[in-house]
Amino acid sequence: MRLVRIAQSYMKQAGARLDDARDAYEEGNHPYAVRLSQECVELCLKAALKAVGIEYPKVHDVSDVFPSVKQRFPGWFQAKLDYLCESSKILVKKRELSFYGGEDAFLSPDEVISEADAKDAVERAEKAYGLCRKLVEEIGSEAEQSVY
Repeated sequence: MRLVRIAQSYMKQAGARLDDARDAYEEGNHPYAVRLSQECVELCLKAALKAVGIEYPKVHDVSDVFPSVKQRFPGWFQAKLDYLCESSKILVKKRELSFYGGEDAFLSPDEVISEADAKDAVERAEKAYGLCRKLVEEIGSEAEQSVY
């Protein structure tokens, strides 16, 4: 039950990042929307792993953990893992650009992160959040029922 509470806390943090990412996108702050979307997806995937008792490496992209532990998740979630892992990899690659831009070419974050990048990032974060929230809620319900 303790791990589920930690996962629920991660999801709360992920939801706050998602709200802020949506706001940043609407305000035209595309690099910040990408950064917050990446953080949302990272927290979601870590919550999913934590909820089923899997320790993960302390890195931004934990997608490499999922193939070896896929069977620990319900079938509906397994069916979405490729998308979730792809989203994590894509957003981690854009994370640095969203912070610093293309420093070697003297480009600002606003010059290298487009509106389309931000829109895709927010959409990926929304989908990851919805899937992982459903997973954590299901596991939390099962854990509560087993206590009583």
